[in-house]
Amino acid sequence: MAIVNGKNIQRNKNWKVIIYGKPGIGKTSSVKYLKGKTLVLSLDNSDRVLAGQDVDIYQFDRSNPEKDITEFVKTVNQISKDYDNLVIDNISSFEKDWFVEKGRGSKNGISNEIQDYSQWTNYFARIMTTLYMIPNINIVTTAWERQIEITTETGQQFNQYAPEIRDSVRDGLLGLADVVGRMIVNPKTGERGVILEGSDAVFAKNRLDSRTATAIEDLYKFGSDPVKKSESKESPKTTAKTPEKGATK
Repeated sequence: MAIVNGKNIQRNKNWKVIIYGKPGIGKTSSVKYLKGKTLVLSLDNSDRVLAGQDVDIYQFDRSNPEKDITEFVKTVNQISKDYDNLVIDNISSFEKDWFVEKGRGSKNGISNEIQDYSQWTNYFARIMTTLYMIPNINIVTTAWERQIEITTETGQQFNQYAPEIRDSVRDGLLGLADVVGRMIVNPKTGERGVILEGSDAVFAKNRLDSRTATAIEDLYKFGSDPVKKSESKESPKTTAKTPEKGATK
């Protein structure tokens, strides 16, 4: 058993962050704002946007996702020694590819079978827990976004943006993260930012500092609340309080 005094916990080290948003919004490109040596596990093969960046990229075999992720997990001890940051990009794509692979092995060669869904729940939890337990490293996980229907105890219903991944594994993954943020583009300024405060319209959380929203270039500056400019001008913070078009209450 290990006992750690809270005074010795550093917020800006060994954090776990999940950012989600529309495809092409710039989640992968945010890698360039990480400090230190970075390894990108390119699950959706969108690493071309990192051309010219000083990062290492593991180009994932999407046609054999289960085999290749197993091979990658075997390297976790070396990853801890060689890198400051691991980027898992992106889990929505990995989930889809995994089910496609399972469908190819089904009776009709297309459809998934009932046992695939329960197997996915256990399999995904095991993979992500192993990766999240890599010591002395920051981890960024990306995902696409979707709207999920929420019903409160009083019967009120509304739609909320959340990472696009099956319900059976989503809550467990989000619970492992220190920060969950929705990436958006400010329609008036064209600037990219991340919502860090949850609302009826957006699933988000930030337990590393007091920021409720930030520009994407400042996202990974945890622990010191360094950015006030994104709160002093029009920023994603205002969006966090207002359901977007399509959200209902």
